[in-house]
Amino acid sequence: MLHPRVRQDNIHRVETSYYRSGGNMEAMKNRLMEIILEKSFQYAEEPIFKLVSGGVSNFYFNCKPTMLDPEGKELIGRLIFAEIRDLEVSGIGGLELGSIPISSAVSLISQLEGKPIKEFIVRKERKDHGIPAKMEGEFAPGEKVVVVDDVITTGGSTIKAIEAVEDLGLTVAKVIVLVDREEMNGRANIQELCPEVEALIKRSEVMELYKKRKGPSA
Repeated sequence: MLHPRVRQDNIHRVETSYYRSGGNMEAMKNRLMEIILEKSFQYAEEPIFKLVSGGVSNFYFNCKPTMLDPEGKELIGRLIFAEIRDLEVSGIGGLELGSIPISSAVSLISQLEGKPIKEFIVRKERKDHGIPAKMEGEFAPGEKVVVVDDVITTGGSTIKAIEAVEDLGLTVAKVIVLVDREEMNGRANIQELCPEVEALIKRSEVMELYKKRKGPSA
């Protein structure tokens, strides 16, 4: 008889087979939603969660536990790489801090898949020591990049990243976010600067899964 821990590890290895090149994208997305629901989502009947924008909401996403989880990181990296591998972009990144685990995951997966995509980081404040810089990364004007972010609410942090890289002469081919909260006109605000905006997961999808898990009382 197998030790319970051994059995769990065997099950986990079967699950991770989905993550290899050419894996089942739908299965990976569903697994990512499960992780987000477990680690990064909270819901309350009354709007008690204060947002960066200053508003309050019934639901709250803190994507960092998902992005810093080894399985979550690989899922994010593989799902986004699958979306951009044919775009002929040379870089991926966004505004610190929310974009960094995402861009690092995608950049690593791109190297493993033989189509390396460089990473960049847009600073919230220009570095005031050494060589002053608003963006970290080796890029030249004219290169095409993808901007990523963890959550869209108003779109403010994503817009700052787009403006920063365009000021350096780069072209934003697409924006991809981990979660779209589907409120405050966030996606439309971003689309004014970059029409191609995609979310791996939408708030409505997480809520649907939440209600299934909680049953009729949810």
